[in-house]
Amino acid sequence: MDLAEKLEILADSAKYDVACTSSGVDRAGRRGSLGSCSAAGICHAFTPDGRCVSLLKVLYSNACCYDCSYCVNRRSNEVRRATFTPRELAELTIGFYRRNYIEGLFLSSAVLGSPDNTTERMIEALRILRQEYRFNGYIHAKTIPGTDPRLVEQLGLLADRLSVNIELPSEASLQLLAPDKEKAAILRPMGQIAAQSAQSRRELSVYRHAPAFAPAGQSTQMIIGATPETDFHIMRLTEGLYQKYSLKRVFYSAYLPIVQDRRLPALTTRPPLLREHRLYQADWLLRFYHFSAGELLSEAEPNFDPYLDPKCSWALRNPAFFPVEVNTAPRVALLRVPGIGPKSAGRILSARRQQHLGMAELKRIGVVLKRAQYFITCNGAAPAHGTRREIAGALLDPKAFGVGVQQLSLDDFAAKPLPEAAPLVHELAGQGMEARQAAELVRQEALSCLTKQM
Repeated sequence: MDLAEKLEILADSAKYDVACTSSGVDRAGRRGSLGSCSAAGICHAFTPDGRCVSLLKVLYSNACCYDCSYCVNRRSNEVRRATFTPRELAELTIGFYRRNYIEGLFLSSAVLGSPDNTTERMIEALRILRQEYRFNGYIHAKTIPGTDPRLVEQLGLLADRLSVNIELPSEASLQLLAPDKEKAAILRPMGQIAAQSAQSRRELSVYRHAPAFAPAGQSTQMIIGATPETDFHIMRLTEGLYQKYSLKRVFYSAYLPIVQDRRLPALTTRPPLLREHRLYQADWLLRFYHFSAGELLSEAEPNFDPYLDPKCSWALRNPAFFPVEVNTAPRVALLRVPGIGPKSAGRILSARRQQHLGMAELKRIGVVLKRAQYFITCNGAAPAHGTRREIAGALLDPKAFGVGVQQLSLDDFAAKPLPEAAPLVHELAGQGMEARQAAELVRQEALSCLTKQM
């Protein structure tokens, strides 16, 4: 099998790993080295100056000794198998970099024989890149659960970011769908990476030439929708991971039915993209808005509303918190207002030192007044008074009712629900209802229900 065939197989196999994130590392180019690393973006992200930068996202091997039922590369699945040699992967990366195709590498792998054997091969590929080719660009490497801690340490000294996929939200689901994996084996390298990253930062603060261990930190990924865990369970798990292991990101991957298995959703099941979107919104609230999982959901209400973003849902459940006076409220209170984010909250705090803020000033600052106007006061006066239906209409998330036009032929255009539209919109459209009519029908129903709840 030639290198082009291997690349085709292993790049396609890597598409299920979520990696849409910036590198988190700034490292300038050095004399005698290839490449540099900018925190502005890696993995098809956009930099502040509008550039789209990318990386080679590939598996080292898709020949797996595990039999995880949800994975296309499981040993019992009949797919084409391929494995790079360390030098093939290193030369491929450098060749792509020199052609200006990529600015970094995202490297994962199936478990080739054993976790240690797989990691040793990945380490050798990265060693060739870093030491022989003097590659100074961004490298994100997946850590294989069960790998010897000494190998994890070597991998962390070569990569900018490490990640350990937690895969499924509960140990029971892991035992059911991935019997070869254990929760302890996944969490152990997470703890090691967190501890060694903290130690590395302390050493670098004393001696700037100390070796850096995974300077961009670590992340993880879990599959959503393959198992019955609630959003509340997932958010509590996420909160615990951030607190205990100092993760930079938790990624949520909507389960895409690709294999037939009685333990998994049917192949006709639509990926829960809207649910994935709500989890990312809630994750943002945990990291940047000072919310806790217990504030967003509860055992009584364990799942997010498909038609409202989590922050709006919280605001409607806590009317006593509002209105918030924008000219005196602390930052943490401003962040709880729908339509006010971290940037606009910072601008409000800065601007009100010089003047009292009204609607015109808030609009210039960038506050989303369509929502915020019903939850704030300016100098003691409410800027807007709306009926319950008007407020409900302002809070509904347009993404849940999204419809787009798709060209089916040269003379035929048909509107289709967008992938992240609410499941009911897709269901009605699948039954033959025109897409825009289905979206409007679902929106009116959601609007009526929300109005009654307020």
